[in-house]
Amino acid sequence: MSSIRVANSASESPQVLGHPTGLFNLFFAEMWERFSYYGMRALLVFYMTKGFLGYNDGQAYTVYGAYTALVYMTPFIGGLLADRLLGQRIAVIIGGVLMAIGHLIMGIENPAAFYVAMSLLIVGNGFFKPNISSIVGTLYPAGSRKRDGGFTIFYMGVNLGAAMSPLLCGYIGETYGWHWGFGLATIGMLIGLAVFVMPNRITQMLIGLGAGAAVIALLVYRANNTAAILLNAFVAICVAIAAVIAIIALGRGGLPAAAGASRHGKVSAKNVVLVLLGVALAVPVITLFVSGFSVVRDGVPLQLLSDERIKSLTEGGGKLGAILAVFLGEVSKPAGLMLTLTGVLAFGYLILKTLTLDTVARHRMTVVLILIFFSMLFWAFFEQAGSSLNNFADRNVDRVSEQTRVVEGDVGSVIRLQPTQEQLGYTNGDNVFTMDDLNDVRSSDEGKKNPNMEIDWTVSADDVGMGIAKREDELAASTFQSINAICILIFGLVFTSLWSALGARGLDPSPPVKFSLALLQLGLGFAAFWYGATQHDPRGMAGVSWLILGYVLHTTGELCLSPVGLSMIARLSPKLLVSTVMGAWFLATAFSQYLAAIISQFTGVQHGAGEESSIPIPLETVVGFEDVFKQIAIAAVLSSLVCLALSPILKAWTHPEAPEDGGEGATGH
Repeated sequence: MSSIRVANSASESPQVLGHPTGLFNLFFAEMWERFSYYGMRALLVFYMTKGFLGYNDGQAYTVYGAYTALVYMTPFIGGLLADRLLGQRIAVIIGGVLMAIGHLIMGIENPAAFYVAMSLLIVGNGFFKPNISSIVGTLYPAGSRKRDGGFTIFYMGVNLGAAMSPLLCGYIGETYGWHWGFGLATIGMLIGLAVFVMPNRITQMLIGLGAGAAVIALLVYRANNTAAILLNAFVAICVAIAAVIAIIALGRGGLPAAAGASRHGKVSAKNVVLVLLGVALAVPVITLFVSGFSVVRDGVPLQLLSDERIKSLTEGGGKLGAILAVFLGEVSKPAGLMLTLTGVLAFGYLILKTLTLDTVARHRMTVVLILIFFSMLFWAFFEQAGSSLNNFADRNVDRVSEQTRVVEGDVGSVIRLQPTQEQLGYTNGDNVFTMDDLNDVRSSDEGKKNPNMEIDWTVSADDVGMGIAKREDELAASTFQSINAICILIFGLVFTSLWSALGARGLDPSPPVKFSLALLQLGLGFAAFWYGATQHDPRGMAGVSWLILGYVLHTTGELCLSPVGLSMIARLSPKLLVSTVMGAWFLATAFSQYLAAIISQFTGVQHGAGEESSIPIPLETVVGFEDVFKQIAIAAVLSSLVCLALSPILKAWTHPEAPEDGGEGATGH
């Protein structure tokens, strides 16, 4: 039987900055993979609503939610296949190839191709994401105190890619055409894969060339204002520094051949073929789930409950009835139904197993399950970033540095201008200029060839005060998705040092308190969005500073919760359940992504669907955002208070004085 030879065990490798040189290889492989993923995510909702699909907000949010949810489900399966059949190294290669193909197909303007591309990205992510992270752990000997530091460095690579992608893929996709943005994501994925598999010298060259091209692109392709210059320059400097360190590190040695090898010593070709056949079967199935079967049902989504049945269940319920209607409508669709059933089975099983544990283990598992619930709430609110907050930035946040304004002396004249966000809500002759008009200009043949094209504008009395700017003076809406990752790069080590300093003094907050702090900051972030929306100008545009403040608060909240979660599961779960509980953590994250899409439905303002869909003027769209942001802020703060009130009990139930495993814990099996 033919086989693919892989070394049996990882060997010690040379070090740089106290860490194995292979870590810096993985750093850049993951950085470029995250660049491709977040670059595509930055454009996804815009591509569905402004591109050839012509979806309204509700349709786009549903597809977005199904995609992001399934992205978080597949790593569980990809990890299992790597452990049992492939080894992590081969799994990463398969995942990278699938994702590169998916990004490439994404730019094809065909509904079936669009959904197949998303399915390839979902499956590829399942192979890539969990296994490259696991390889990081294999670089360190058992019990090494440097492992946490290694994961911190690796995590910085994740966020460097996430920071860079909206600034490049987002800006270029919005300015020059969607296929250019997706094409850039494809190139990023291919670079990441090549960095992972190529010999050391070629890898050094790829890191240098890739980083150099990224630095130049960040400095050249940007809006012409101070905010864009500072954001892009900061990320460019970080990329350049990381590249120099990585090239020096790889000069001393790269990723050991045994890193990520199968535990069985070799991987048979039969196993690889079986996995690839499974992928070939999974891709069309996942395609149908993501699309809601709309590809084969002429655009009519399949759902378990009919619209008439949902209406009958929710009539007379006021706002709660409306919420229930949207929830039932979404979870009865294929992706929602699959997530709901899987969640009920998984958490039902864990609850039943918890009841069989001894006192210490039962208490600890109860703490884990309760905090998983609060984590699900956090991410359901937090993940508005790629959907409703993206549209809020696009439609109702003032992103333009205007050069001049229309004055009374211009009334009655015809002027030439480059249409930007500044024209939204004003009248060109007798016609009110909307986002649809702006999109039509930019998606026209001339607009695609010349992003700086001008149009004739007949000035009326209502236009006095309207700003006039060039296209280069307008920040791309997707740019703001980089703020979270940039703030993690800035504050990540600060928070790590803070928790260490508090721990040395016996003041480190317990996990429940950190979760409550995370929810509180998340709520304050949405309060900033809400307040900014309420303070809009007469045209309906909010100040950009409130959007930035909200994202900063979200990031500090994330740093209170995200690093704590997985550590908590590993520490509090009984050994006989730890893998299952880890899977449940990611399953809850997947469901929170779908909940996020359901929540975002309430900000939807487009009327109609397909060719008939339209986006109202900013003064009308801002109302929907105001209401939803306020409700999320209230819900997050109340959840924080509940979690804080429970924290003394939950802390006691962690039984810090007992052995870490709490015993095997079962009184029956």
